[in-house]
Amino acid sequence: MTAATKSRALEFLKFVNSCPTPYHVTKNLAEYYKSHGFHYLSEKQDFGSLLETGKSYYVIRNQSSVVAFSVGGKWKPGNGFSIVATHTDSPTLRLKPKSKKSANGYMQVGVEQYGGGIWHSWFDRDLSLAGRVMVQERDGRIVQHNVHIDRPLVRIPTLAIHLDRTANASFSFNMETEFTPLLGLENELSKEEISEDNEEAHHPALLSLIARELGSDVSPKSIVDFELILGDYEKARLGGINEEFVFSPRLDNQGMTFSASRSLIGSLSENSLENDDCIRVVASFDHEEIGSVSAQGAESNFLLSVLERLSGSSEKFYTCMRSSFLVSADMAHAIHPNYASKYESTNSAELNKGTVLKINANQRYMTNSHGMAIMKRASQLSKAPFQVFVIRNDSPCGSTIGPKLAAMTGIPTLDLGNPMLSMHSCREMCGTKDFEYSVQLLSAFFQNFSDMEKSIVIDE
Repeated sequence: MTAATKSRALEFLKFVNSCPTPYHVTKNLAEYYKSHGFHYLSEKQDFGSLLETGKSYYVIRNQSSVVAFSVGGKWKPGNGFSIVATHTDSPTLRLKPKSKKSANGYMQVGVEQYGGGIWHSWFDRDLSLAGRVMVQERDGRIVQHNVHIDRPLVRIPTLAIHLDRTANASFSFNMETEFTPLLGLENELSKEEISEDNEEAHHPALLSLIARELGSDVSPKSIVDFELILGDYEKARLGGINEEFVFSPRLDNQGMTFSASRSLIGSLSENSLENDDCIRVVASFDHEEIGSVSAQGAESNFLLSVLERLSGSSEKFYTCMRSSFLVSADMAHAIHPNYASKYESTNSAELNKGTVLKINANQRYMTNSHGMAIMKRASQLSKAPFQVFVIRNDSPCGSTIGPKLAAMTGIPTLDLGNPMLSMHSCREMCGTKDFEYSVQLLSAFFQNFSDMEKSIVIDE
C-alpha cells in the first residue's frame, strides 16, 4: 500500500467520523469546498450576475443536499456538464415525533426505520444520537443547529439465549414492540424547565442533554423541534492483518460522496480548469435510501434548476444536456467469500481491485457502451483499475439515483461505485485502496471529459 493510498483512506475515516447525518455531511462538504476557494450561492440569488469562468461555487438545499461546480475557463452557455452524483443519507433509525416511552422502570425512545437497513445488526450496539435541532433564538428567529451527542447513549439489547433457545437458528423480532432503544432509568429524570409540548413528546432528560450539547445559550425550553437519528458510536477505522480493510458505518454512501468531492478538487490541479469548456459538477442528494422523492432528493428539481440557471436560456439548456455526461456514484457489492453462490461468477467485484462499473440489461443501472468507452479512457489516463458487476439472473437487482436522473435530464449516465461488504448493515466494510482508485478515476473523468465527449460520435 502506498503512502498516498493510506493517506486517502485515513482522510475518509476523518470525514465519516465527523458526519453522523446528512446535515453534517453537507456542512462538512460546504466547509471543504469553501476551503478550496468555492463561493457559496443561495438559490434565492440571481446566478447569472455572479458567475465567472474559471471560478467554483456551491449551492445548498435543506442543509442536507449540495451541488458544487467549477466553471471551465473556456465555458460558454450551451456547452456541456461533466457530473458526478452521490447521496448523503444511509439507512438508520430516526426518533419519532413523540419519542417518549417508558416500560418497567426504563426510559425508552420510540424510533422509526429509515430506509432498508439490516436491522438485526443494530442490536447490542452502543448508539449515539445526532441530527439537526431548530432553536428559537433570543431575537425570535428560529435557527438550525447541528448536534452530535458523541457518546454511547442508547442501546437495543437482545433477549438472553436462556429465554429464547431458537435465537441462533432464526433470530426474528417485532419492529414496533421489540426494537425500542433504552435511554436510561426513570428514577434519573431531569427536572429542568421544558416547554409543555416537548415535555409530552420527549423525555425531559433527553431535551436537557440536547440543550447542553448545543451550548450555554440554548435552554431546553428554546428547542422548537428536531430531526435526530441514531448511529453506531464505534468509530470507523482501518482493519485487517495489513490494514487492507476499512470498517465503518455509513459507507453507503458516504464512501462515494467523499470520493466525488475529492475528485472534483483533485481535478482542478495543474490549471486544467483554464482550458476546459465544460462545467464540472458534484451533486450530493439526501433521501436516496427512501426513494429520492423529496424537495432535496435526486427526483427533485435541485440539480435541474442549477443546470438550467447556468445555461442562460431554455434552448442553450437543452443543447448542453446532450453534450453532458453523468456518473451516478454509489457503493457496489463485492463478492462475499462465505456466500459466493449469491454472485454471478464471471462478473463479480473484489475489494481493493478498483471501482466497479455496474451493468444491468433491465436498466436498474445506466451503464452502456457509451459510458464504458468514457470510463475505460479515464482508467487508461489515470492508471486506476476498474471492475464490472452484473447481478445473477435469479436474483433481484437494486438500483441507484442513476436511472432517475437519466430519465429526468436525458443526460447519458453510468453507474459505478467502490466495492463493499455488509451493505446497509449498521457497520460495513470496504477496501482501503479503493478510495484512492476512485478519486483518480473520477478526477481523470473531470479533467478529460471535454475531449472524450468530442471524440465519441453518437446522435450527431
